[in-house]
Amino acid sequence: MRTFLAVYRAGSLTGAAPSLGLSQPTVTAQVRTLEDQLGRQLFVRRARGVTPTPVADELAGRVAPHVDALSSLTVGEADPFAAPVHLAGPAELTTLRVLPALTGLVAAGLKLRVGFGLADDLLAGLSQRRFDLVVSTIRPRGRGLTATPLTDEEFVLVGPRGFDGDPRTAPLVAYAEDLPIIRRYWRSVLGVRPPAGPAVVVPDLRSVLACVLSGFGVSVLPRYLCAAELASGELEALLDPEEPPINTLFVVTRTEPCRAGPAAVRDALLADAARW
Repeated sequence: MRTFLAVYRAGSLTGAAPSLGLSQPTVTAQVRTLEDQLGRQLFVRRARGVTPTPVADELAGRVAPHVDALSSLTVGEADPFAAPVHLAGPAELTTLRVLPALTGLVAAGLKLRVGFGLADDLLAGLSQRRFDLVVSTIRPRGRGLTATPLTDEEFVLVGPRGFDGDPRTAPLVAYAEDLPIIRRYWRSVLGVRPPAGPAVVVPDLRSVLACVLSGFGVSVLPRYLCAAELASGELEALLDPEEPPINTLFVVTRTEPCRAGPAAVRDALLADAARW
């Protein structure tokens, strides 16, 4: 069950092996043995990793509290970082802000396993015990999860150096077809919907930034992501609203006693976020 849970959380047979102290063939053999005993398929093998079946989702929800409790007894309080902490969040924020905030903990022995994704998917994974904590762009609904406000991200309408057009009619660079960030900015600041669909769609805000710098068009980005480019003049803030749109970010854990490792990560993020 411990091996099954490690594979479930890592999303990979190979990725689970180091945290278990086992070889990848041994992990594979144990998973196959468990599938044979249950008479049910637990994972669909992919080119990169594995995808849990609904049977695996249900089993993980049932066994995770017990496996984690037994692991905590085995590990003991002397080494709170013996078990890896499974953290997930949006790729851009996690890369630029979350991970640097955990440098001291990693130096102290923390083992991290990091995942990226959309907020709804990550919160579902937290409920299913694939993750220990999630940095979320939305507040979770329902019971079972506890959300603590982390920081507010401010959104800025940006264009490349020397942009002299009308940002309201300029080509739009977005990370999704439905313009989620741009649409919110247009409604909040301009009081209208964007007049057209995106000229370029690329599903990573860092790539959106690169496209704007290259002159593809304009976009709306979190200020933390483009602060250096704004300071250097490579980007221009095209509007200066009195109340720029913001979005509150949350650090989310399950509503249950938190292990020492995840609790240390949560506390470090809350302390560091004041500087973001």
